[in-house]
Amino acid sequence: MAHLTRRGFVGSAALLAAPAIVRPAFAADTVKLGCLFSSSGTMANIEGRLNHVVRMAADEINGRGGVSGRTIEVLTSDPASDWPLYAQIGRQMLQQEKVAALFGCWTSVSRKSVLPVVEQNDGLLFYPLHFEGDENSKNVVYVNSPPASSVLPAVDYLMGPDGVGAKRFFMIGSDYVWPRTINKQLKGYWKSKGIPESAWREEYVPFGFSNFQTLVNQVRSFASQPGGQPIVVLTVVGSSIPDFLREFANQGIAATDVPILGLDMVEADLEGLDTAKLVGHLNCWAYLQAAKGERNQKFLADWAAYVKAKNVPFSADTVIDPMVSAYDSVHLWALAAAKAGSFAVPEVRKAFAGLSFADPSGYTLTMTGENNYVSRGVFIGSVNEKRGFDVLWQSPDAPKPVPFSPYG
Repeated sequence: MAHLTRRGFVGSAALLAAPAIVRPAFAADTVKLGCLFSSSGTMANIEGRLNHVVRMAADEINGRGGVSGRTIEVLTSDPASDWPLYAQIGRQMLQQEKVAALFGCWTSVSRKSVLPVVEQNDGLLFYPLHFEGDENSKNVVYVNSPPASSVLPAVDYLMGPDGVGAKRFFMIGSDYVWPRTINKQLKGYWKSKGIPESAWREEYVPFGFSNFQTLVNQVRSFASQPGGQPIVVLTVVGSSIPDFLREFANQGIAATDVPILGLDMVEADLEGLDTAKLVGHLNCWAYLQAAKGERNQKFLADWAAYVKAKNVPFSADTVIDPMVSAYDSVHLWALAAAKAGSFAVPEVRKAFAGLSFADPSGYTLTMTGENNYVSRGVFIGSVNEKRGFDVLWQSPDAPKPVPFSPYG
């Protein structure tokens, strides 16, 4: 298994200085896929898991004979949570390693850095995160949900009678494109509902920010003002999520007083936290580990077995949406390549129309010929005492994706 870092590919030989690459001996009957997921830096704890689940999906497909008689070989990498490095490694994988597709990125800024690379090289990037939308490239498969399918249903829930009747909104995000775009869309949405600008506030922090004492004090002050029920819309990412939750709990603010809607918050962010003090805070994703059904139970068992068999350095008991979305991505690519009878990107892309895949969430994913967005179901989760999320609400079906927001 090859692994690419800042300095080059690492195989069985010693690490060589860039741009030298140590290439494994791939046989003619293999097809290569590349991963762009960080295993160091601020995104490591959550993003690093995705390298392993891509390999797990490839192993499953190989166990059934591969794709059109070819065995999948997976190249992994560590872009080190360094956004330009995603583009540099992606270019190497496409141009030198001739990967058939890339699977990668968590933050939108990392995806935006890779976007011109896949467009210039006519590559394919499968992107497994829900995100801000407002993008539609033929070279990116948007496997997760744009805001109309995920964020807006969750905000509607909190504003409605089944939620808390939210009237005021404190937005706290990491300072980059996804939080700022999401919040811009939310403000447009609230305006369309007749909610005044005085009902919201927004603040941004750098990546890796950890000292939230002052910001949480500001939330307390905001919550004490008149005007109706406040909520926090949280779009910080990576290690900032557990740091924010910890400070929120330390200051004694309960979800019954000011609920948090954590738009990037996943089960892995709760590891090591005392969630008894966080019960009732919310997230929204296309998959929750608590999803019902045999498909999810099988996936959870398969992941636990894979962790044990391969000595994976992550919890066997924790599965998060982007892991499932990365797993789905490999299967969607394999279905398209088999349907096309080709690994060439233009042919694989033509084969997307009409694809479907029954994923662990319990929903069936579908693609059309209109764009490279995937129809997904959506869940709203509520933090429980066991460092997980209970399913609070889920969509009756998989809504058609709306790539561009009318509210931005």
